[in-house]
Amino acid sequence: MSQDTLVEVKHLKEYFNITTGMFTSKPLKAVDDVSFAIRRGETLGLVGESGCGKTTVGRTLLHLYKPTAGEIWFDGKKIETKKDILEYRRRSAMVFQDPYSSLNPRMTVADIIGEPLDVHKLYSSPKERQDKILELMARVGLNSEHANRYAHEFSGGQRQRIGIARALAVNPQFVVCDEPVSALDVSIQAQVINMFDELQDQMGLTYLFIAHDLLVVRHISDRIAVMYLGKMVELADAKEIYDHPLHPYTKSLMSAVPLPDPKKARENKRIVLSGDIPSPLNAPSGCPFRTRCPHASEACAASMPEFKEVSSGHFVACHNFEHIG
Repeated sequence: MSQDTLVEVKHLKEYFNITTGMFTSKPLKAVDDVSFAIRRGETLGLVGESGCGKTTVGRTLLHLYKPTAGEIWFDGKKIETKKDILEYRRRSAMVFQDPYSSLNPRMTVADIIGEPLDVHKLYSSPKERQDKILELMARVGLNSEHANRYAHEFSGGQRQRIGIARALAVNPQFVVCDEPVSALDVSIQAQVINMFDELQDQMGLTYLFIAHDLLVVRHISDRIAVMYLGKMVELADAKEIYDHPLHPYTKSLMSAVPLPDPKKARENKRIVLSGDIPSPLNAPSGCPFRTRCPHASEACAASMPEFKEVSSGHFVACHNFEHIG
């Protein structure tokens, strides 16, 4: 683990046992052998269609789900014991997708933001607690008179700001952003994304930014990872993955990104995938994408391709990427 790496995940697996009959169950492989590292101060974007395991990666990374297998390293230390997890949670936080359901309707804004301060005992007097709460509110663009109001009195964008202030209360180094703008109006999305950028500059934050809107991810991310059916299929710098995608699934995703230039948009050839995404309960053998891939071969059915570095910083898991134009 290099000095500039803050978070590293090695062979992470998260399986959920699903009851399939009266006495039978089957593992749903939500995350299956995923490895990546996030450098200090960078934003790693994590994309893929609904149900591919993005959110499960984020939650497992913060030990909201106990990992089935694999290792999570933070700041050069492996997270193993309860003490490690508690210390890790003091230095990391999560912004949830839905600002409507992730805030307690019975708590005032001040109590919602102050809860992490209470849990980790991060103040020495009631006045210090109040000052910290007001400072956090100002940081995310909320007025001090909002402190004694309840979450239902706010718009979606303001609620998400409350959620962000709560995440920042522990002064974290690492923040998992789980589709933090997907429930918001487009006009509000830009404000919240810009705020994430500013907070990163001010506080030196490191982000795992989970989303399915590729334009949003491109704007905020330094590097982008692509997931499909619990597996990571490609990882590279944001510009590299947009200009030179190697995996056929990534190529299809990138062809769907709307282009602002009408001339380029007309020339853009949309790659439409056939078939539906398979169920993670009955995933195909070998490469999970092979049932929808126009370039699939016998090797794809026989074994899962290794997730390997094919050029500097560009990782891909595909048997045939060299032969795809």
